[in-house]
Amino acid sequence: MFLFCSLWFVLPPRAWLSGLALVLLLGLGAPARPAAAETLAGPVPAELVRVLDGDTIIVRARIWLGQEIETRVRLWGVNAPELRSPDPQDRARAQAARVFVVAELAGGRLTLHAIRRDKYGGRVVARVRAPDGSDLAARLLAAGLAEPYAPRRRAHLSTPGP
Repeated sequence: MFLFCSLWFVLPPRAWLSGLALVLLLGLGAPARPAAAETLAGPVPAELVRVLDGDTIIVRARIWLGQEIETRVRLWGVNAPELRSPDPQDRARAQAARVFVVAELAGGRLTLHAIRRDKYGGRVVARVRAPDGSDLAARLLAAGLAEPYAPRRRAHLSTPGP
Protein backbone atom coordinates (compact mmCIF):
# COMPACT_ATOMS: atom_id res chain seq x y z
CA MET A 1 0.00 0.00 0.00
CA PHE A 2 2.85 2.38 0.88
CA LEU A 3 4.55 1.69 -2.43
CA PHE A 4 1.30 2.38 -4.26
CA CYS A 5 0.77 5.65 -2.38
CA SER A 6 4.36 6.83 -2.81
CA LEU A 7 4.39 6.22 -6.57
CA TRP A 8 1.06 7.82 -7.38
CA PHE A 9 2.72 10.90 -8.81
CA VAL A 10 4.79 8.80 -11.28
CA LEU A 11 1.91 6.78 -12.66
CA PRO A 12 -0.38 8.11 -15.37
CA PRO A 13 -3.91 8.94 -14.08
CA ARG A 14 -5.50 5.89 -15.70
CA ALA A 15 -3.01 3.48 -14.06
CA TRP A 16 -3.39 5.28 -10.74
CA LEU A 17 -7.17 4.93 -10.83
CA SER A 18 -6.92 1.26 -11.84
CA GLY A 19 -4.56 0.62 -8.93
CA LEU A 20 -6.86 2.43 -6.52
CA ALA A 21 -9.84 0.40 -7.74
CA LEU A 22 -7.83 -2.81 -7.21
CA VAL A 23 -6.94 -1.81 -3.65
CA LEU A 24 -10.58 -1.01 -2.87
CA LEU A 25 -11.79 -4.20 -4.52
CA LEU A 26 -9.39 -6.35 -2.52
CA GLY A 27 -10.37 -4.54 0.64
CA LEU A 28 -6.81 -3.96 1.74
CA GLY A 29 -7.91 -0.96 3.77
CA ALA A 30 -10.87 -2.71 5.38
CA PRO A 31 -10.81 -4.41 8.78
CA ALA A 32 -10.64 -8.20 8.81
CA ARG A 33 -14.12 -8.49 10.38
CA PRO A 34 -17.01 -6.12 10.95
CA ALA A 35 -16.77 -3.93 14.05
CA ALA A 36 -20.18 -5.11 15.27
CA ALA A 37 -18.80 -8.63 15.76
CA GLU A 38 -15.94 -7.47 17.99
CA THR A 39 -16.02 -8.09 21.72
CA LEU A 40 -13.65 -6.57 24.23
CA ALA A 41 -13.29 -9.04 27.10
CA GLY A 42 -12.38 -6.51 29.78
CA PRO A 43 -12.17 -5.72 32.56
CA VAL A 44 -12.28 -2.04 31.66
CA PRO A 45 -12.30 0.25 34.70
CA ALA A 46 -14.96 2.93 34.56
CA GLU A 47 -16.57 5.64 36.63
CA LEU A 48 -20.31 6.22 36.75
CA VAL A 49 -21.36 9.53 35.21
CA ARG A 50 -25.14 9.10 35.28
CA VAL A 51 -27.88 6.49 35.52
CA LEU A 52 -30.36 6.96 32.68
CA ASP A 53 -32.75 4.17 33.65
CA GLY A 54 -32.72 0.67 35.10
CA ASP A 55 -30.73 -0.87 32.26
CA THR A 56 -28.71 2.01 30.77
CA ILE A 57 -25.93 4.07 32.34
CA ILE A 58 -23.37 6.59 31.17
CA VAL A 59 -19.78 5.87 32.19
CA ARG A 60 -16.34 7.37 31.74
CA ALA A 61 -14.17 4.38 30.83
CA ARG A 62 -10.39 4.36 31.02
CA ILE A 63 -9.36 2.90 27.67
CA TRP A 64 -5.63 3.63 27.76
CA LEU A 65 -3.04 5.41 29.83
CA GLY A 66 -4.37 8.92 30.34
CA GLN A 67 -7.27 8.35 27.93
CA GLU A 68 -10.91 8.10 28.88
CA ILE A 69 -14.10 7.96 26.87
CA GLU A 70 -17.64 8.75 27.95
CA THR A 71 -20.24 6.36 26.57
CA ARG A 72 -23.69 4.90 27.15
CA VAL A 73 -23.72 1.31 28.38
CA ARG A 74 -26.72 -1.02 28.16
CA LEU A 75 -26.64 -3.77 30.77
CA TRP A 76 -26.22 -7.15 29.15
CA GLY A 77 -29.03 -9.67 29.61
CA VAL A 78 -31.74 -7.56 31.27
CA ASN A 79 -34.62 -5.33 30.31
CA ALA A 80 -35.99 -2.88 32.87
CA PRO A 81 -39.31 -1.03 32.50
CA GLU A 82 -39.19 2.29 30.64
CA LEU A 83 -39.38 5.60 32.51
CA ARG A 84 -41.50 7.05 29.68
CA SER A 85 -44.02 4.23 29.63
CA PRO A 86 -47.68 5.28 29.26
CA ASP A 87 -48.55 2.81 32.04
CA PRO A 88 -48.20 4.43 35.52
CA GLN A 89 -47.31 1.08 37.13
CA ASP A 90 -44.50 0.53 34.62
CA ARG A 91 -43.22 4.05 35.26
CA ALA A 92 -43.18 3.37 39.03
CA ARG A 93 -41.29 0.09 38.48
CA ALA A 94 -38.89 1.88 36.13
CA GLN A 95 -38.17 4.53 38.74
CA ALA A 96 -37.59 1.81 41.37
CA ALA A 97 -35.10 0.08 39.03
CA ARG A 98 -33.30 3.37 38.41
CA VAL A 99 -33.07 4.13 42.15
CA PHE A 100 -31.74 0.58 42.73
CA VAL A 101 -28.99 1.05 40.12
CA VAL A 102 -28.03 4.44 41.60
CA ALA A 103 -27.70 2.80 45.04
CA GLU A 104 -25.74 -0.22 43.72
CA LEU A 105 -23.24 2.01 41.90
CA ALA A 106 -22.99 4.60 44.68
CA GLY A 107 -19.21 4.23 44.90
CA GLY A 108 -18.97 5.43 41.32
CA ARG A 109 -16.29 2.88 40.37
CA LEU A 110 -17.26 -0.13 38.28
CA THR A 111 -15.83 -2.46 35.67
CA LEU A 112 -17.10 -3.39 32.23
CA HIS A 113 -16.78 -6.93 30.83
CA ALA A 114 -17.74 -8.59 27.51
CA ILE A 115 -18.16 -5.22 25.81
CA ARG A 116 -19.65 -5.05 22.31
CA ARG A 117 -21.56 -2.60 20.15
CA ASP A 118 -25.29 -2.30 20.62
CA LYS A 119 -27.38 -3.31 17.61
CA TYR A 120 -28.70 0.25 17.34
CA GLY A 121 -25.27 1.88 17.56
CA GLY A 122 -24.32 4.84 19.69
CA ARG A 123 -23.86 2.73 22.80
CA VAL A 124 -22.30 -0.51 23.95
CA VAL A 125 -23.71 -3.58 25.67
CA ALA A 126 -21.64 -4.93 28.55
CA ARG A 127 -21.67 -6.88 31.76
CA VAL A 128 -21.31 -4.34 34.56
CA ARG A 129 -19.67 -5.20 37.85
CA ALA A 130 -20.53 -2.99 40.82
CA PRO A 131 -17.81 -1.72 43.20
CA ASP A 132 -18.28 -4.86 45.37
CA GLY A 133 -17.69 -7.11 42.31
CA SER A 134 -21.31 -8.24 41.93
CA ASP A 135 -22.98 -8.44 38.53
CA LEU A 136 -25.44 -5.55 38.30
CA ALA A 137 -27.81 -7.32 35.90
CA ALA A 138 -28.03 -10.37 38.18
CA ARG A 139 -28.79 -8.09 41.14
CA LEU A 140 -31.60 -6.37 39.19
CA LEU A 141 -33.09 -9.74 38.27
CA ALA A 142 -32.83 -11.02 41.86
CA ALA A 143 -34.57 -7.88 43.14
CA GLY A 144 -37.41 -8.39 40.62
CA LEU A 145 -36.77 -4.99 39.02
CA ALA A 146 -35.93 -6.28 35.53
CA GLU A 147 -36.67 -9.21 33.27
CA PRO A 148 -34.24 -11.35 31.32
CA TYR A 149 -33.66 -9.72 27.94
CA ALA A 150 -34.94 -11.75 25.01
CA PRO A 151 -34.44 -10.06 21.63
CA ARG A 152 -37.71 -9.63 19.81
CA ARG A 153 -37.95 -10.96 16.31
CA ARG A 154 -40.10 -9.04 13.87
CA ALA A 155 -42.69 -11.01 12.02
CA HIS A 156 -42.17 -11.07 8.29
CA LEU A 157 -44.24 -8.43 6.50
CA SER A 158 -46.09 -11.08 4.50
CA THR A 159 -47.23 -12.92 7.63
CA PRO A 160 -51.02 -12.74 7.79
CA GLY A 161 -52.49 -10.92 10.76
CA PRO A 162 -55.12 -12.25 13.18
